[in-house]
Amino acid sequence: MGLFQAIDASASGMTAERLRMDVISNNIANANTTRTAEGGPYRRQMVVFEPRSEQASFGQILSQQMDTGDGVRVTGITKDTTPFKLMYDPNHPDANQEGYVEMPNISIVSEMVDMITASRAYEANVTAANAAKSMAMKALDIGK
Repeated sequence: MGLFQAIDASASGMTAERLRMDVISNNIANANTTRTAEGGPYRRQMVVFEPRSEQASFGQILSQQMDTGDGVRVTGITKDTTPFKLMYDPNHPDANQEGYVEMPNISIVSEMVDMITASRAYEANVTAANAAKSMAMKALDIGK
């Protein structure tokens, strides 16, 4: 893997994790939204990643039969199909006949854990890009 490929792979990871953090932030912001334009409560969204190139096995990478990869890309944003939570509040304008309100299928704790992992992954990609940049600068200094 060349230096520019390493920076490109890290940049793709940073872009994907930034989108993931945006989606998580949107989930947290809509944790109490009971009415959407589509009808019903807000449904949790998740980002789907896939490698930008063929996935190599660990053995293939060790024997240098394949490159380590070209980064990651976002293939889409999907909606979580888990059932909505029911909350008893007969005075709520969206309550059904029995007085239950369908609340979004969002757990703030899970979203915060996902936000921390996305943030750490973003930081790891920044570190990898900075290391590749530092190696390129050191290679340029060799000629002096």
